[in-house]
Amino acid sequence: MLIDFFFTLKDARIPVTIKEFLTLLEAMEKQVLAPSLDDFYYMSRLCLVKDEANYDKFDRAFGQYFKGINAVFDTTKEIPLDWLLQRMKRELTPEQIAALEKFGYDKLMDRLNELLKEQKERHEGGNKWIGSGGTSPFGNGGTNPEGIRIGGKGGNRTAVKVWEQRTYKDYDGERELGTRNIKVALRRLRKFARQGVAEELALDQTIRATANNAGYLDIKMQPERKNNVKVLMLMDVGGTMDDHIERAEELFSAAKTEFKNMEFYYFHNCVYDYLWRSNRRRNAERFATWDVLRKYPPDTKLIFVGDATMSPYEVLQPGGSVEYNNEEAGAEWLQRFTTHFPKFIWLNPEPEGLWQYRQSISVIKQLMNNRMFPITIEGLERAMRTLSK
Repeated sequence: MLIDFFFTLKDARIPVTIKEFLTLLEAMEKQVLAPSLDDFYYMSRLCLVKDEANYDKFDRAFGQYFKGINAVFDTTKEIPLDWLLQRMKRELTPEQIAALEKFGYDKLMDRLNELLKEQKERHEGGNKWIGSGGTSPFGNGGTNPEGIRIGGKGGNRTAVKVWEQRTYKDYDGERELGTRNIKVALRRLRKFARQGVAEELALDQTIRATANNAGYLDIKMQPERKNNVKVLMLMDVGGTMDDHIERAEELFSAAKTEFKNMEFYYFHNCVYDYLWRSNRRRNAERFATWDVLRKYPPDTKLIFVGDATMSPYEVLQPGGSVEYNNEEAGAEWLQRFTTHFPKFIWLNPEPEGLWQYRQSISVIKQLMNNRMFPITIEGLERAMRTLSK
């Protein structure tokens, strides 16, 4: 049986060898793993796959070969509670979802205020009250194209507002794994200049001056060569950006290494009237966005980092923030930034092929004058060329 499994892996273009296959057979003969498909999966992957880049190929080949083998598992164990809760959720067809009513932002807020006065108990699975698992636009765990999430976790990512105390984590600026290629791409933006005190040996000038001086040493000094590019990075954090933490940390770590004159601030979903430097202290230590705009000169390179995935109200509507009632729309603040800093880009960790299906991404891309780029090596190179012009 396992010989066929070996050839299945070979057909999947996984560079598995006979020696590795014999190591797996020896491990099974000595019974180092329990008689379980999960244990066999990890043992076979450990023995047969040398490069984690082949893990996906191995998973597909393993699933193809052992399809249906789960029938031998012990079915007397209890079904996990979270499986049952997920199964209880309403499964609606695209036609049913399209038929659900969209209230619009102002009407949605008015309706929520009415329900808060009327509702006296918990509800589940309905289409009117604040509850869970239904089609009401108020609550959590249900299905609605436009609503206010109250408690619970987000699923469809269509909430207009979120009533929940949310905590975010700072991006790790010391992360090094996987940042090498990103650093190479960011180097296109560097602009070196010699400024300050002449404290570095000018080797070429020293050689030339010594030769002109009949061989008598004539030492020449010059200012140290430094990268004088100034970068301001504004980063989205929390919510849908949790799916992109690893990519964002790699980018942030590489940028801190390459740009010595870099300042950064955090925002959530869209820029509003304040920013922050520490997510742990974001409610106690805020920086007025107007102060940030005035602090940095116009020749600073501005880099937004975010997936731009949110309700369009968060960009276009005053009070549209999911966390508080902002007085001015996010679009107004984005326009102020792009006017003050002529050199700007938006880096998006979402795959570029998905952008056309997200209305908020289209809105922000338009506000950025189409200067939105994916966080890929090719995308970063295009972005750095745009900032360098």
